[in-house]
Amino acid sequence: MATAPVWRLVYELYERQLEKQVRLLPMPRHVGIILDGNRRHARESGMQKPEDIYRLGAAKLDDILAWSADLGVRMVTLWVFSPDNLRRPEAEIGGIFGAVEAKMRALAADPHIHRKGVHITAIGRRDLLPSGLVEALDAAEAATRDNDQITVTLAIGYGGREEIADAVRALLEEWAAQGISTSQAARLVSPEMIRRHLYLADMPDPDLIIRTSGETRLSGFMLWQSVHSELYFCDVNWPVMRRIDYLRAIRSYQRRERRFGV
Repeated sequence: MATAPVWRLVYELYERQLEKQVRLLPMPRHVGIILDGNRRHARESGMQKPEDIYRLGAAKLDDILAWSADLGVRMVTLWVFSPDNLRRPEAEIGGIFGAVEAKMRALAADPHIHRKGVHITAIGRRDLLPSGLVEALDAAEAATRDNDQITVTLAIGYGGREEIADAVRALLEEWAAQGISTSQAARLVSPEMIRRHLYLADMPDPDLIIRTSGETRLSGFMLWQSVHSELYFCDVNWPVMRRIDYLRAIRSYQRRERRFGV
């Protein structure tokens, strides 16, 4: 019984020291996070109902918002659901969609979100999502459109290959409408042209991408934008990610020399 307060004190002291180190150096402007480990945490903790599992994961968004706003991170992109995830059991998919919908509706009405200047947006193929979820995403975007302190983007129904394919399709359709031939279009294609048709073309590339749960791959997250991103993989599962884990990721980023291919 006497050891718990000691460990808590040690943890708090370490967290404060870590935060001091992090605040001395430039913060990443844009952090991407692959939210992994919901099911693993459920197995370890004995949770059975998908709606309970993913509701816990959705609640972690509050922490990420608070930590990022406090540290001065201006953009956070969270990968919630990919087209590949549609192969999961229906109950699990329903649990994910239900948890995200409930969270978006809550955030849209939360006065703290507006006081913190949080702008919520989403990227991905909305045709893959249920109508109730799309309505909740639209409502959250509309309610926070004028906020400009921190932008939180949900990548839902999102895949990096799908994004690039959609960008190329949109570019070709634009040129076709202008009467540009296929041979002319082939000569005009460039990375910058494709980039202008990505889901959020004006969004800066992520400086840092974090993946939780111990997996060490991007799995298609922001394939185009991650070419110069710093990657950080941590063993903690998403629903129980701690502030100390976030600080460690940022400290790791700050210690790297970013050369952008030079």
